[in-house]
Amino acid sequence: MKTIWKKFSREFGIIIALILLMTIFGIIEPLFLTPTNLLDIVDQTVINGLLAVGITMVIISGGIDLTVGSTMAVVIVCIGKFLVSGLNPIVAVLLGILLGFILGAVNGFLITKMHLQPFIATLGMMSAYRGVAYLITGGWPVLEIPQSFRTMMDGDIAGMIPSSVVILLAAAVIGYILLKHTKFGTYLFSMGSNEEATRLSGVNISSNKIMAYALCGVATALAGMVMLAKLGTGEPTAGQGYELNAIAAAAVGGTSLSGGKGSMIGTFFGAILLQALKVGLVVCGVDTFWQYIATGGIIIAAVYLDIIQGKIKS
Repeated sequence: MKTIWKKFSREFGIIIALILLMTIFGIIEPLFLTPTNLLDIVDQTVINGLLAVGITMVIISGGIDLTVGSTMAVVIVCIGKFLVSGLNPIVAVLLGILLGFILGAVNGFLITKMHLQPFIATLGMMSAYRGVAYLITGGWPVLEIPQSFRTMMDGDIAGMIPSSVVILLAAAVIGYILLKHTKFGTYLFSMGSNEEATRLSGVNISSNKIMAYALCGVATALAGMVMLAKLGTGEPTAGQGYELNAIAAAAVGGTSLSGGKGSMIGTFFGAILLQALKVGLVVCGVDTFWQYIATGGIIIAAVYLDIIQGKIKS
């Protein structure tokens, strides 16, 4: 039991914090703990959760991706136009995944082959991708998204569970397997801890980093298509500021922003915790502006906790 606790201490800590948070909000406002509201919290977590799943792999490798919001916008408007033109929804989803993969791989290429700092490379591409989204649509939203696509990406399964929640769970499980049970995951942790030592051990740094950014692009594309299904319109302005939410979820879940440490389980529950906080404040009648202050405070506390844990272990 002690071994399990030591191995998953941060994950257990996030779960305990989530339970305490929900208990407090439940005492203040009993409606918060109703099954409908709890399911709504999970449903609202999907988009940020998918972004966080993707960016977790990038951060663990020692990088950062500021393009996720803009990548979402490009995927949203492109797939929206394909759907409106009559493209089969399944084919559209596959194209969206491919587009996300390519956009993410471009980020990885700039970082590994052109030797740009991850922050600078993705900051530049964040602006470039946003511009692409505006150019594709001329600044106008894509309207009349087919209902068949919306049902596939955000319809109810068995009349209760949104399909988007299943997509998030599947992405989190795949991410967990990649990180914990594949050589690729081992290489990501190793690169984030000591990239030079990893290179000297014979690992192809470039290909693994490009793959990490490409997979982040895939998760981002899924998030964008879920948003497209939920809203029913494709806005070139979609996703602005979402990169900060994704980074926050990963940080709260125990992913070290300096790289080399993190978990998909922690990220998943970190995303839910942040969404539960936002919904709880709304249900309790707290001014919306306080959400930003509360979220910022949690991020700082999570990073500081990571620093303290590092000092204790050393």
